[in-house]
Amino acid sequence: MIVVMKSSASARETGAVLQHIESMGFKPHISSGEERTVIGIIGSDRKVDSTAFEGLSGVERVIPILKPYKLASREFKQEDTVVEVRGRRIGGRQVVVMAGPCAVESREQVMEAAKRVKAAGATILRGGAFKPRTSPYAFQGMGKPGLEILREAADANDMAVVTEVLSVQDIPAVVQYADILQIGARNMQNFNLLEEVGRAGKPVLLKRGMMSTLEELLLSAEYILSTGNYNVILCERGIRTFEKYTRNTYDVSAVPVIKKLSHLPIVCDPSHAAGDRDLVPALARAAIAAGADGLIIEVHPKPEVAKCDGAQSLHPDQFDVLMKEVAAVARCIGRDI
Repeated sequence: MIVVMKSSASARETGAVLQHIESMGFKPHISSGEERTVIGIIGSDRKVDSTAFEGLSGVERVIPILKPYKLASREFKQEDTVVEVRGRRIGGRQVVVMAGPCAVESREQVMEAAKRVKAAGATILRGGAFKPRTSPYAFQGMGKPGLEILREAADANDMAVVTEVLSVQDIPAVVQYADILQIGARNMQNFNLLEEVGRAGKPVLLKRGMMSTLEELLLSAEYILSTGNYNVILCERGIRTFEKYTRNTYDVSAVPVIKKLSHLPIVCDPSHAAGDRDLVPALARAAIAAGADGLIIEVHPKPEVAKCDGAQSLHPDQFDVLMKEVAAVARCIGRDI
């Protein structure tokens, strides 16, 4: 349920509503729009009596939220959420591109990748210091030294850093070096991790699970939002179907559906969706045309020798071309890169 305050409501009247919500054992979440303040009532599945708030001074109306995700819904917040990261605005007019290698393999590799993707127009450096791999014998990442390399490369090129968090134990180290904490597809429903990442206070990039519905994605986002961290970025990276010609099936329809249901920004990962670098440019263009707020793309200086996901990683020269193409698409729908 949400309480919509009158545009003329005073700070004292709003405070009284907040105190009343807490006295009933619920937790208030405030969304301040341009005209009105909206207060979400969160805390349990038990029914809230709207009459308990309708008579309070300063209250305009009380609206039930029927969807199971409350804070992520358009009912709670009509305006699009814009996540600001080191001067970059994710969810606004500008389409933000995150690019870099799948995994941090060496300082030279990441420094070269960062230099090339920044020159092409990317503003956020991606790269995995901790890698979840299907095989226990595959390259698992460099760990903390990888985080140090990412930070050094990003600072040298005036970029932000997004990297994956695999476990609660990794959070302190990742928070020290990264600007955006990524939750991968395998951990989308690791609810303990979601809550702890939310409490870390940094923006979170939440990837859709390969077998998850959009409602499940939004409910996972709700775990982060419920901690008071509203800087959540959703990510469509493809889902598992019976199709064999792509690594995953790219659900580009997720973009307009999320835009309809939620105020949260959404980016797309065509690299993991395709599993094939030849398909990445077309899927990237489709994402921007559908209204995505950004892209996250794998770029490796020498993809033929990559320790992780080389087949889907673009060469920097290919990335240069892709950036020109997606910029043209963005201009067609009134956006910039």
